[in-house]
Amino acid sequence: MDESALSQVARGETGAIAACLDQYGPLIWALARRLSPVRHEAEDAVQDIFTDIWQSAARFDPLRGSEKVFVTMIARRRLIDRMRRHARSPVFASTDDLEVVGFAEPGTRGEMCVEAERAAAAVGQLKAEQQRIIELAVLHGLSHGDIAARTGMPLGTVKTLFRRGMIRVREELGVEAGTGAGAGAGAAPGGTP
Repeated sequence: MDESALSQVARGETGAIAACLDQYGPLIWALARRLSPVRHEAEDAVQDIFTDIWQSAARFDPLRGSEKVFVTMIARRRLIDRMRRHARSPVFASTDDLEVVGFAEPGTRGEMCVEAERAAAAVGQLKAEQQRIIELAVLHGLSHGDIAARTGMPLGTVKTLFRRGMIRVREELGVEAGTGAGAGAGAAPGGTP
């Protein structure tokens, strides 16, 4: 039976850290990338996770579980800690990307661009929180529950801000609910009202 990479790290063997990085780097990166909103935060998370793994290597007990589970649990705890810190002080990302929002009915490329610009301008008039929620829902396809988890806002608040924001956008565009380009715009992603 091969000796675990963590046992080698705990003893400070030459090359053990590189072997651990090779063995678990892809797994840790995949977890960090999936749970971090931006790439640089995922990179920071990976560094924190591996530092913790190396500091905790001596605690690994193969009788209590596999090395992979041990590493994954450390990664999971670190990522949850980072998400909680981020949720306590949410930073609203730029809504400059909203120029690409396609609220327009199918038409010529020029018509769609004009409608997208109008929609982006309408969204730009909303409060920062509403802009962020609409961006997460429309551009990133997140459900209300996912948005609440990411921003740290209560689910009811997310739903209310989304609905009011979409109503305001429809009013600015002169679109009645249930018709044309705004049809279904008030519905939550994933079909939840």
